Amino acid sequence: MKIDPNKTWKRVEERLATETDPVLRRNLEIVRDHMKAEACGDIDRLMQTLSAHPAYHAYGAPPEYSPEGTESIRSFYDAFVASGAGRLEFDLDRLLVDRHCVLTEGTMRMAYPGRILHLLGIEVDEENELYMFETRMAVLWPIDDAGKILGEDTYAEGDGFFGIENRKLGPGDIGSVTDA
Repeated sequence: MKIDPNKTWKRVEERLATETDPVLRRNLEIVRDHMKAEACGDIDRLMQTLSAHPAYHAYGAPPEYSPEGTESIRSFYDAFVASGAGRLEFDLDRLLVDRHCVLTEGTMRMAYPGRILHLLGIEVDEENELYMFETRMAVLWPIDDAGKILGEDTYAEGDGFFGIENRKLGPGDIGSVTDA
């Protein structure tokens, strides 16, 4: 399997198994809950993890990837789910947590439909097939005093679309969410 969505929160749950500080546990739990809701495309549940005034910042990406406010962020996720690109794996190799922020870092893999890639100007063999976006990414998850996520600050290395036309996914390459 090339994309296993369950890996996204695996390291967070491993840390939760040993974390005893209640504030750090709360911060880890809200990030895990956000990750699981995103993996299921459950926008209502995802929005419940956010503060009243969230802001996303995707550094190095076009402005449309940095929505601010609950309405803009809901629209962002609605479009994301509708695009069919919501099947992802964030394979973490670094996780840090403090009283006001969680940092996750690893390899982000996403299954992009060929039709979306075509709309983005990327030529692919089959518009009805899926192709793997892959990049190294770090996400900072600032947390407010009430334990809600203030947003996401993302940093990616390189262009995950570069060469995507050569990373076609086949049957069995994308796992199902088993624990959300």
